[in-house]
Amino acid sequence: MKIKLCILLLFLLSFISCDVLRFSRFEVISWAPGGGYRSEPEKISVSLDFSQDPDMSSVERNFSLTGNGNRIRGTFLWNGRRMTFAPLTPLEKNTDYIISLSSDACNAKGLSMDEAFNVDFTTRPDNARPVLISCYPEMFAEIDDPRTEVRFSFSAPVPLNTLYDNVSFSPSMTGSWRLENGGKLAVFTPAEPWIQNNRYEIRYSASLTNNNGMNIGNDFISIFTIGTDHEVPYLLYAAKIAKNGDIVELNPDKGYIGAAELPVENQGWEKDDRLYLVFSKPVDGLLLKNYLVAEDAPGLVMETSPNFNTEHIFTFNSVPAYESRFTFRIKPGITDRSGNESRNEYIYRIFANGKFSKPPALVGLRMPMTPNNTDLEYFYVGTDSIFDLIPIDDNKYPSGENIQTWIELYFNTAEGALVDTFSLMELFRIETSNNVITFSPHNVKRSGFSVSEPHQGWENYERLEITGNINNSTNNGIINFLISSGLKDNLGNKNEKSFVISVQK
Repeated sequence: MKIKLCILLLFLLSFISCDVLRFSRFEVISWAPGGGYRSEPEKISVSLDFSQDPDMSSVERNFSLTGNGNRIRGTFLWNGRRMTFAPLTPLEKNTDYIISLSSDACNAKGLSMDEAFNVDFTTRPDNARPVLISCYPEMFAEIDDPRTEVRFSFSAPVPLNTLYDNVSFSPSMTGSWRLENGGKLAVFTPAEPWIQNNRYEIRYSASLTNNNGMNIGNDFISIFTIGTDHEVPYLLYAAKIAKNGDIVELNPDKGYIGAAELPVENQGWEKDDRLYLVFSKPVDGLLLKNYLVAEDAPGLVMETSPNFNTEHIFTFNSVPAYESRFTFRIKPGITDRSGNESRNEYIYRIFANGKFSKPPALVGLRMPMTPNNTDLEYFYVGTDSIFDLIPIDDNKYPSGENIQTWIELYFNTAEGALVDTFSLMELFRIETSNNVITFSPHNVKRSGFSVSEPHQGWENYERLEITGNINNSTNNGIINFLISSGLKDNLGNKNEKSFVISVQK
């Protein structure tokens, strides 16, 4: 009887002890950093607080921290019932973290957890999916420009790689993506023009993500058509652009019938003028360059870009000769972005006689025949004279003596231009036959002349005076007053002709 009573007592004690253990569960009662968004991942501390003294090795063995599915390595620190997990490298932004503790984790007495512990937190600043705000071309759009760029506008920045991985074109089109507006605007530039009169589909998959790794959540398609423009381009007008920016429209030559109707000629072309062409729509600049011809003129250089533009500017690679006549001819066949070709030929006839481009030209000369007398006698001669007799005699210019004298030269110049005196001194000389005279020039004047009044009839020409010494001889012969080619003025005009006035003694 006593033995049976003892066994019953032991059984009751065992049952009570077991119930006490069951009523006091082994579990995680608190944890850090807590759920939701955490803005500073490098400062995050991961820790678990237990209801009972834990079996440290069991807890460490069954613990895990993952970031975007990747397990994070680290070390464990213990302070009583608190376990702290220290990652070997700082936690990162834009990552979803999960803390897990298997139900196999035990307390110090071997009691395991009733259920696994799983919590999460994130370092993503916004868990909202990206949204497509707009797409260009729009659904069923009709596009004229075969070089149109595709544009996606998103609610959040996206990375470049997601565009290459998730956006496709049908028919296939190669090209490059770039990001603008802080990564919210994605722009696709085709490597070659879209095919005319063709239908294209743009697709992106639901896997397209923003910078935070959130995908867009649904597929997208847009359809557009290329090549609805059939309007032929044509030249609106041609003009010349002056150095000061003034634009003067040119008159086209539309052909003429019979001798009574002369070709239309545009006069007043200056050496610095540029050709300005304006079309009804953007045309291929490179093709225009090949279809534009300057006949009887220097070669043309394109100043504007050789892209599709409505406005194009050309200049000459050298200065057209003064008073030369040339023609601009624009041939048909110039294309726009849609491949439409111009049908008309345009002709513009030009006369290069601009008032500011006239190179300096010698008109005539005057010099004293009595250099040492107050009552001067003059000899003057124009470039149109041939072998006039110059009265340099031995009484007024004694032979063998250096007589100080002067020679006035008169020039026809461009409006507002002045002859370059250095250029004149370099190019002026006197040549004779039979050693008639020699002349040694000293300097050139454009004011303070030896005689105040210019030669009558030449008042509107520019007057320059060359002072020097003449050494006369008793010989007779030809005297040539020469200015070699290359005479310049202060406007940059240069005369490629040489001038000679021949007289006889």
